[in-house]
Amino acid sequence: MKVLRIVANIETADPAAAKVFYKDILGLDVLMDHDWISTYGSNQSMRVQVGFASEGGSDTPVPGLSIEVDDVDEAFAAMSASAFEIIYGPANEPWGVRRFYVRDPFGTIVNILSHRP
Repeated sequence: MKVLRIVANIETADPAAAKVFYKDILGLDVLMDHDWISTYGSNQSMRVQVGFASEGGSDTPVPGLSIEVDDVDEAFAAMSASAFEIIYGPANEPWGVRRFYVRDPFGTIVNILSHRP
């Protein structure tokens, strides 16, 4: 048996509220929309990962999602300009990432990160 895909589902009464955060700012495509569920994603190949943590590192809370981007500072500027609540950072972490935490429209803490060279 082999895992083919992992999908994170965030409960909300208003799935359409994800559009600005996940599509407009992060650039994900709408892969499926049935009103009661909207799925955002990319056709890019990505590694399958699931994290289990007692804290988020640097004494931060465990984020509900981690999203790696190519330019964390650009993502930070867009999230800040859209008035999404920044919880932490941006910060260069000792384990080699630059990241910030932002609260999505549903209250989920999202870790937006880039690996540093």
